[in-house]
Amino acid sequence: MLKKCSLNTDRRDSMIEITREVRKFIREQRVERGAVVIYCPHTTAGITINENADPDVKQDLIRRYDELYPWTNSADLHEEGNTAAHLKAVAVGSSQYVIIEQGDLLLGVWQGIYFCEWDGPRTRNYYIKILKEE
Repeated sequence: MLKKCSLNTDRRDSMIEITREVRKFIREQRVERGAVVIYCPHTTAGITINENADPDVKQDLIRRYDELYPWTNSADLHEEGNTAAHLKAVAVGSSQYVIIEQGDLLLGVWQGIYFCEWDGPRTRNYYIKILKEE
C-alpha cells in the first residue's frame, strides 16, 4: 500500500502538517495494526514529528534552524546557493516511521507529522507506505 502525495509550499522555510493525510490513507486501507513510513524524496526537504498544538513551536524551530544553518555563508561552495537547505534536510531526515495500532497512528497527544520545506516555494512530493501486520 503506497500513496504518492503532492503539496505546494509558499515560502522558503515552512513546516506543513500532513498528519491528517496519513491518517486518512490508513483509514481508507482499513489497516488495524502495522506501521507506516512517510518518506520525502527531496534533498532540500524532509519529514519530522513534533508538537502540533502550539503553532509557535513551528516558528521557533524554523528560526533556530536558520540560526544554525544561515542561508548565506561565504565559505559555501555549492553553486546553487542552497547549502543551508541541504543541511536542514540532513538534520530533519527524509522519513519517519510510525506504529499503527487499532486503526490509528500511535502518536503522542501533542505530536503531528510535518513536511519540512527548506528551499521553497516549490511543488513537492512525499510518499506514505503502509506495512500491514498480518
